[in-house]
Amino acid sequence: MLLVLVGLPGSGKTTVGRQLARRLHLPFVDSDHAIEHRLGCSVREYFEREGEERFRDLESEVLDDLSLHHTGVLSTGGGSVLRPINRERLRERGHVFYLRSSPEEVYRRLRNDQNRPLLQVADPQARLRELFEKRDPLYRDCAHYVIETGRPSVSALVNMIVSQLELAGHLPMQPSAS
Repeated sequence: MLLVLVGLPGSGKTTVGRQLARRLHLPFVDSDHAIEHRLGCSVREYFEREGEERFRDLESEVLDDLSLHHTGVLSTGGGSVLRPINRERLRERGHVFYLRSSPEEVYRRLRNDQNRPLLQVADPQARLRELFEKRDPLYRDCAHYVIETGRPSVSALVNMIVSQLELAGHLPMQPSAS
């Protein structure tokens, strides 16, 4: 079983993905970390040095490989849905969850994060709104399930995902804790 998390940068894909994998006793992989492992440098460095097109080529290769060979939880980079082939492969090969966060929510979470090249612009909130407008339809196109992140805790989001999987018959129903 492959569970895929998509969404804006900062929507919680890696954090939720790790906890979901732990809860379901599945392996976890973050596609950006897999790319960095393959490159031997950070995504940010490669992106700056080689440009977005070359990065997206590499990202597509890695997503193709992971979606074919990884069983477990896969957290994707925020821009992984930009190419139709990626959306198609992820949707065909896994159960895709879109962690839908508003640009304001993401900004609130990331405003002090200096490691996000995305936010190192004059108006980070405007940049996030622009990304949301462009990518929200792409995330929806790719996803089997949309999970509104809002303000729930990570464990509440994990519970929502597990419930969706149980309802769809992809997991045995868990006895409820009373």
